Amino acid sequence: MSCNHTASENIFVCQQCGECCNGFGGTYVSEADIRAIAGFIHTDADTFVRRYCRRSGSRYVLGQADSGYCFFWKDKRCTIHPVKPRMCRAWPFIPNVLKDPENWKIMAGSCPGIRTDVPIADVLDCVRRRLEVLS
Repeated sequence: MSCNHTASENIFVCQQCGECCNGFGGTYVSEADIRAIAGFIHTDADTFVRRYCRRSGSRYVLGQADSGYCFFWKDKRCTIHPVKPRMCRAWPFIPNVLKDPENWKIMAGSCPGIRTDVPIADVLDCVRRRLEVLS
């Protein structure tokens, strides 16, 4: 996908380091995410929510193991990768970058796949376009 002559894969390439799966307050999951993940791990939605989610306001987030990583980050890989939540699929092209472009640089501090040597206008355009595709 081209973003202002900058392809999204030219400003972010996942290094599969798992840092985005560690901490950060949890990953929001939609009803569709819950159904998809529950089916993938062969359980029902209610059991999935009870075992793997917690509330954050009015929404559910994936819980974290004692290690601080998402429950589904095991052996240095995402065990639900084919059905990972929308929030994970979007990373690092998230709305908070549009609210404050400095967030791109902040996220790059823990994510080795994010480039910061690209003009911020190109980053913002790319984030906008990726979010449109995901919605």
